[in-house]
Amino acid sequence: WLTHLQHTRAKNVWFVGILDEKLDDFNRRIFQPQIDGSKTGLELPGIVDEVLTMAEIKDESGAPYRAFVCQTINPWNFPAKDRSGRLDLIEEPHLGRLMAKIRGPVKPASERLAYRSPPPAATAPTSDAPTHSENA
Repeated sequence: WLTHLQHTRAKNVWFVGILDEKLDDFNRRIFQPQIDGSKTGLELPGIVDEVLTMAEIKDESGAPYRAFVCQTINPWNFPAKDRSGRLDLIEEPHLGRLMAKIRGPVKPASERLAYRSPPPAATAPTSDAPTHSENA
């Protein structure tokens, strides 16, 4: 059924589901959709154009509000993906306005993409232990 959906044109298909919160091997919180069948859960995010998570987020003062998390790299590690290139990190939780924004004009890449060189790698601490050549 996934391949049928992948080739559906002129229709918007919405999946609504629940996220499971788990801990990975490094004790970090990760979220996965609750979907029957392990293969379906892995394939679905690759087939759809948008993956959004409605979440309760806190503002600077600590007051909670609801929003759609729309971009893959987000500070909460929620599943998200925006293939349209039109959505901000978080969006108002209103599906009608969200659809209008997705169908709207795209910003130029220079406005929506940022490139920064990574910071220089820290040098490894040196030890006072003698090297092999000093022992000889």
